[in-house]
Amino acid sequence: MKAMVLEQYGPIEDSPLRMRELPDPVPGPGEVRLQVKACAICRTDLHVIEKELPPAKLPVIPGHQAVGEVDALGEGCRRLRPGQRVGIAWLRHTCGSCQFCRAGRENLCEKSRFSGYHEDGGYATAAVVPEEFAYEIPDAFTDRDAAPLLCAGIIGYAALRRSQLPDGGRLGIYGFGSSAHVVIQLALHRGCEVFVVSRGESHRQLARQMGAAWVGRSAEQMPVKVHSAIIFAPAGELVPPALEKLEKGGTLALAGIYMTAIPRMDYEKHLFYERNICSVTANTRQDGRELLAEAARIPIRPHTTTYLLHDANRALQDLKADLINGTGVLVMG
Repeated sequence: MKAMVLEQYGPIEDSPLRMRELPDPVPGPGEVRLQVKACAICRTDLHVIEKELPPAKLPVIPGHQAVGEVDALGEGCRRLRPGQRVGIAWLRHTCGSCQFCRAGRENLCEKSRFSGYHEDGGYATAAVVPEEFAYEIPDAFTDRDAAPLLCAGIIGYAALRRSQLPDGGRLGIYGFGSSAHVVIQLALHRGCEVFVVSRGESHRQLARQMGAAWVGRSAEQMPVKVHSAIIFAPAGELVPPALEKLEKGGTLALAGIYMTAIPRMDYEKHLFYERNICSVTANTRQDGRELLAEAARIPIRPHTTTYLLHDANRALQDLKADLINGTGVLVMG
């Protein structure tokens, strides 16, 4: 198989991913192998490559939004079959027995493992995943449209749920990248108004085209307070102004796996009147199943920019430079 491999951490500007010819992976017990057709890129991939997350496996094949067809089953697989279209997401293993797993909060499992980080992921023409962590892809989506839903969509869905947005309420979104452009479709379909803050003009233009009630460069310019808000940008300095634009009793969800330092806050100005802050940590498999089902009903249509697999470094460079509207997707040929 062909794969883009990270052999040494470094800035994406130095193109640290290398194209390699490797043997096809062999699925172990309870695993399936898929021939990958498309894999969306994600800012988390940058955090792995640039060592903003604690080092894990190296060398590693990044990627955790892969869609393909099952072509081999490991011993004991019963749910999936060859030829079936499935997806690989970030979460790929939990212990199943800790207090969090038993409570339906497997995203907090301390023994969890992740695709493209602890194990090889989808920047390759073939990949393996535990059968129980593979998602069946609805027929409503092409491979290219399905790939962004497997992280951007799932994490956006989890963040929206954590934000406790009331029906018909006002939602503030900070940063209008891959997850945000899925969330706006979910929120509008639920009858809500969406207010978007983004530093990039092309991102602001996309938000307007997708139906945002207001779009601007800063929270201070927002004309009303919102009932719920989500920060997708990994920028801690956005937290205080986002809280100032939150209604009493509102909730601010922090959706990133990584965020820069949050500045010192004033209790009365930012937190009093029962304003809440919550983080979003990975996702459960139930989050993924619910998101794919709702996305198929709407249906959600991601905005995608495609790159060939060997252009993965350039795709991630474009992502870091905020040159991609929506989601970048690697296609295998």
